Amino acid sequence: MKDKAFSDKQQHKIDHLRRSYELGSLDEEQVSSSPFKQFEDWFKQAQELNLSEPNAMVIATVDESGHPNTRTVLLKKYDETGFVFFTNYGSQKAKEIEANPNVSLQFLWLDIERQVKIQGRVEKIAKKESMDYFFSRPKGSQLGAWVSEQSKVVSSRSVLMNQFAKLKQQFKDGSIEFPDFWGGYRVVPHYFEFWQGGKDRIHDRIVYQEEDSKWLIKRLAP
Repeated sequence: MKDKAFSDKQQHKIDHLRRSYELGSLDEEQVSSSPFKQFEDWFKQAQELNLSEPNAMVIATVDESGHPNTRTVLLKKYDETGFVFFTNYGSQKAKEIEANPNVSLQFLWLDIERQVKIQGRVEKIAKKESMDYFFSRPKGSQLGAWVSEQSKVVSSRSVLMNQFAKLKQQFKDGSIEFPDFWGGYRVVPHYFEFWQGGKDRIHDRIVYQEEDSKWLIKRLAP
């Protein structure tokens, strides 16, 4: 018998949800010749408009069976060498990156009707760079890195909080040690897509593709 909670009469309708994107446009003749500069321009605008977590990005990896996995991480540094985030080196994402370093990143800034997709290969950053960032974090975040065996099953939240309390007591009178199982990754891009929402679903999609150490700029159909 059909569950009443999912009956046509009670089900929330979503097919009518629709928004017209009309805030801007993107022209291949006006974008920067460098995708890194174009990203910087857009990212700074997102920051200036006080968007919530403009550095939040979805990273997609593939497991050993070929199944894709996504999760949201925070971008902590970017320049022309790539895009840096930090994680536990024993996490599911880290294991998948080790097996297949090809990943995709996605930034979504809906309030300004923009998206950026970046494809590239992942490499570990230098330990010193990871240490510099780790010791710049609040102590609570430093302890959090020690407490969480990321992606492992835990019996309850209280187990984590008890471990957190023990570590807080252990390091109360001194600096917190750097965890050698934690650090940064850099995504080195070979492909960018900048998406600007358009009226009547005629969106602008400008891509940069690296060929022979040069960035070729193309427009894609929406």
